[in-house]
Amino acid sequence: MNRLLSIVTLLLLVLAVMSCKREAVNFPPEAHVTLTSTNLPIVWIEVKGRAISRTERIEARLKVIDNGKNRLNYADTVAHPGQHIDYEGYIALRYRGNSSVNVSPKKPYSFRTLDGPIKWASKKKAKILGMGKDDNWALLAPYSDKSMMRDLLAFEISRPWMEYVPQGRFCEVFLDGTYYGVYILCEVVSKGKHRLNLAKPGETGNALTGDYLIEVDYDDDVHYRCKHHPLDGNGNELTDKFTHIHFKSPGHDDLNEQQLHYITHRIDQMEAAFASPWYQDPVKGYRKYIDVMSFIDYQISQELGHNIDAYRKSCKLYKRRDNVDGRFKAVVWDMNLAYGNCKLSESWRTDTWAFQNNDTLYKGGEDYLVPFWWSRLNSDEAYVAMLRDRWAQYRHSNLEEGRLMAVIDSLANVLTSHGAIERDSEAWPHWGVYVWCNYYISKDFDDEVAYLKRWLRERIVWMDLQLDYHP
Repeated sequence: MNRLLSIVTLLLLVLAVMSCKREAVNFPPEAHVTLTSTNLPIVWIEVKGRAISRTERIEARLKVIDNGKNRLNYADTVAHPGQHIDYEGYIALRYRGNSSVNVSPKKPYSFRTLDGPIKWASKKKAKILGMGKDDNWALLAPYSDKSMMRDLLAFEISRPWMEYVPQGRFCEVFLDGTYYGVYILCEVVSKGKHRLNLAKPGETGNALTGDYLIEVDYDDDVHYRCKHHPLDGNGNELTDKFTHIHFKSPGHDDLNEQQLHYITHRIDQMEAAFASPWYQDPVKGYRKYIDVMSFIDYQISQELGHNIDAYRKSCKLYKRRDNVDGRFKAVVWDMNLAYGNCKLSESWRTDTWAFQNNDTLYKGGEDYLVPFWWSRLNSDEAYVAMLRDRWAQYRHSNLEEGRLMAVIDSLANVLTSHGAIERDSEAWPHWGVYVWCNYYISKDFDDEVAYLKRWLRERIVWMDLQLDYHP
């Protein structure tokens, strides 16, 4: 018996060491995958074995090879010299995301481009893969989204209408020489000449009124807790739940006392207008504080995808100075659980509104609910009339069914034409099995794409009916 216990103890110690080792080498895929050539850009990250952190950035080197449209990229740079190096340099690297980094074995990254080693470097703006110069980037890691395209799909169909929509490119990533799969190298919703072209807020007068980028999200960082609670389906306040606002640009630590007071007071003013009996008034009501068409465009993007995170997580809002147009506008971001992908809180359904989902979220134990603003907006007949008109505009253009399916086909072709989806699937096997929080368990990539198309067609039919649009 003692010998058996010793063997069991030894095995447990070995497993513990293997687990630590696995974490130390940054959660590589279990399968070794060889990449010879690809139509996607190739991204090399070198951290020299250092553990990547969720909270602290570490120094890394980044190299991106992209030989251009209709040309292949080769992993063997010795056998294929002279390839186009799109970017090469130092970066400050960390993991990014919440559920995506906590639940998924395939981790997403955030990185800042630098002008030298991290110990003394400054941020360096860089143009990467045709996207505008900036120093703030993300490598999204599609995993629970087995189509790998839900974020890019949302971006592409929203782009014609919204002031700013992020750009992203599929790529294949190596970390310390190990193949990690297909990622999306993506712009981050942030301040920048080629992103949200926001000015630095001042300390007095009109300069104090802008520019600010904020986000409705978790309460896991320094944040502002709104004074008004989310509502249940009967319009009653859920007093044990709160809406949390993060300060993204400037960040909380960069806001001085006057700026912090101004932006929190502005949030209070907006909420007070929504809560008032005269909230529909075009002068005194909510229209004074939000760009209505921007909120409508955001709502259409979220509702088309029936996004479980809609309105309540990663909901980014920005405002410029009052003499420019100091009303809050919204930006599309984080749609990987949308379009029928997630089974939680009935978000897979095609026949309900996401903005009315608080009862289901609350019963499911969710702490983060849809802010009450969206219920108030959709109880205003004038707002709903504008929503209907905007939906009709969309349906005549980028949301016409044929065009929408063409975007999906185009994204799928990028992933399949030179084997990227097969390589990623070899690195991260997940066909025919449940991955958090999948509703539909697809047997292969073609099956997943077919499901996405079916789901979207059903969703469009239902939204057409609700918004009185007749193709």
